[in-house]
Amino acid sequence: MKAFTDRERRSWVASIREGLGADYKGRYYLVFSSGEGPNGESYPLEDIRWNAERAARRSIQAMSVVELRRRLRSALGRGGAVAAGL
Repeated sequence: MKAFTDRERRSWVASIREGLGADYKGRYYLVFSSGEGPNGESYPLEDIRWNAERAARRSIQAMSVVELRRRLRSALGRGGAVAAGL
């Protein structure tokens, strides 16, 4: 997980989520969660995928704030928010 703020100074956390299914290729994908309150929403970006959890975590830690903000804009533009607890 990696915490950052967007241009409007809202708090976000970039993390991974494990997809369900029998296919292990690209099982883990990128998710952005609002750091504001317990009822925040999550915005998945399912086209950013990794085969291994370790590789996913390492990649997120290596992402710059500029890259995280760009990917967040993409996720927000697509909509598809889900409850943070899922």
